[in-house]
Amino acid sequence: MKQLNIHEAKTHLSRLVEEAAAGEEIVIAKAGKPVARLVALASGADRPRRPGSMRGKIEIREDFDDPLPADMAQAFGADG
Repeated sequence: MKQLNIHEAKTHLSRLVEEAAAGEEIVIAKAGKPVARLVALASGADRPRRPGSMRGKIEIREDFDDPLPADMAQAFGADG
């Protein structure tokens, strides 16, 4: 784990982001006190998508595209 002050982190942000993306944990300090941590985001982008993986978990009702009731349409700013 690497610790840097804010000024140094600003100066080398691009390099630090690359290091974090590669798995390094970077702590950013202000006046010597740790205040933030730069780490890679856990993303599902590295996993292939599986079509149908939400089957049975999402329901789309038959009336999903029916017009809104007048009072609700007015609440959204529709003329009426």
